[in-house]
Amino acid sequence: MIPKIRRGSRTHGLLVYLYGPGKRDEHTDPHLVGSWDGFAPDPGRDTSPEPDPKATLARLAAALDLRVKQAGTDAPTEHVWHCSVRTDPGDRLLTDEEWNTVASRLVQATGLGPAGDPDGCRWVAVRHADDHIHILATMVRGDLRRPRMNYDKKKAQTECRLIEKEMGLRQLNPGDGTAAKNPTSQERFKAERTGHTDTPRETLREAVRQAVTGAASEAEFFARLRSAGIRVKPRLAPSGDTLGYSVALPGDRNRDDQPIWFSGSTLAPDLSLPKIRQRLATGPIDQAAKALPADTTGTNTRWSPPASARRHASQLAECAAVDLDTDGDEAAAQLVGVGELLDAVAQTSLAATRDELRAAARAYERATRSHVSAERADNRALRSAARGIIHSGGALGRGEDGGATAMLLSTLILAALAASRWHSARGHAQQAAASRNAAEHLRTAYRQAATTPMKAMREQGRALPEPERRRLDATIRAALPETDGRSRKAERWDALAATLAQAEQAGYDPDALLQEAIAQRELGTAQDVNDVLVWRLRRLAKLPAHPDAPRSPGSGTGRAKTNRATNTPTTSAATEPRNRAPRR
Repeated sequence: MIPKIRRGSRTHGLLVYLYGPGKRDEHTDPHLVGSWDGFAPDPGRDTSPEPDPKATLARLAAALDLRVKQAGTDAPTEHVWHCSVRTDPGDRLLTDEEWNTVASRLVQATGLGPAGDPDGCRWVAVRHADDHIHILATMVRGDLRRPRMNYDKKKAQTECRLIEKEMGLRQLNPGDGTAAKNPTSQERFKAERTGHTDTPRETLREAVRQAVTGAASEAEFFARLRSAGIRVKPRLAPSGDTLGYSVALPGDRNRDDQPIWFSGSTLAPDLSLPKIRQRLATGPIDQAAKALPADTTGTNTRWSPPASARRHASQLAECAAVDLDTDGDEAAAQLVGVGELLDAVAQTSLAATRDELRAAARAYERATRSHVSAERADNRALRSAARGIIHSGGALGRGEDGGATAMLLSTLILAALAASRWHSARGHAQQAAASRNAAEHLRTAYRQAATTPMKAMREQGRALPEPERRRLDATIRAALPETDGRSRKAERWDALAATLAQAEQAGYDPDALLQEAIAQRELGTAQDVNDVLVWRLRRLAKLPAHPDAPRSPGSGTGRAKTNRATNTPTTSAATEPRNRAPRR
């Protein structure tokens, strides 16, 4: 049950709309289901001998405005309180009596007409559709004072959650006042008329969020907005200092042919200029962004910039997931950092995964805001990684770029699930649900990105000599004993076995390396343990994310295995490793 509250100044005009045919949804059988005293005239159900709906509507408007006129100049300019209440499409239809109960409880909860108060404000509830009502109240009490309307929206939401439970309706997640403002119905209708999927408010919110991702300064933030084609209007103080900003889409104009501006704070609470400045003030990130470690193979072949940036981001996202598994509030800063990583990878990915990644970033955006603050936490590393992804340019959907993208998405799924648990532990229902939603979009994008590299690794695993395959399979079973009791096909661990074989060839002890990968973080939330371990191992051993063609059976195992803790050889090597550069 969703209440939407607005303020206005035209009682008669709103009644004309409520009892009229409607501008979009057809109004059917408009009639009163409740009023302040139960005896208000009903233009829709006038039972007089000679009914005159227009005259009855005028009498109803006059009755509602009586105290407003008596108060004179003491009455508020916007004296009309308008609340529409809609049930979920899957809910049962409520009767008029039940809607009267809903209206009465909301009027009482918001302070318009407290229970037992004869001087409460006058109100009516009009029903002109099966699934919703409109409550109209005039905000002058019987003693000609204004009602106390502090936090009326929050109070209405809280009362609706109670009504849902008591009436057996779908229970929505309680909000905490940190959500971005939803587009108005007028904005949605305009978007549909002009053939756009998103409203200008939603488009601008995403553009501003992407512009601040990894930005090093306020000047760079505004420059990114302008380069994206967004109109920017700073709000200046007399001294010339910038106090705020507004943005508008080119061509988005009102009926007076003026641009429709949105301030940052109206797009989202964390997109106001003071909040953006707080994010930018976390410290200089240019040097960290330039110092991205270059992953190399045994032949010192450098990855492409997009692949290197994604591999670096994967490592930091894994650390963020570990932090989010703790109970500390400092992890709140990691939520924002992970959100910037999502925005960065969504901006630089190919069309095949871009839609899902944009959907993931939009969903996760809700998870970055709560009342938990982390003033002493540091997310410069994540912001630097996001900056590195953007500055490295678009990634190819194939070769090492595509494999590194799959590596990053696999880690971001775990980070999103960790964020969901972190929010759930604090009762942040909306943020937890947003994190889970983002994880589902990430899973879809991951499956698209990982198809080719995982297929190549499975082929490599199946091409391993049988003795080597049995030995590696025993290593996997020993490290993951819970898999022994599972019903699984033999090829389930093909990619993992291939990765261990390549790590061994590169000089690592496969047993020690696998244990290190398992110990990095729990695996209980992973849908596919094999995929998670494959990417962890390839990152730890600096193996290509998109491997070479399968080795021919009988080829040597490469250089000696090395204990990573002591850096000493554990076995002797029969042959030298092949020095093939990763496929780009």
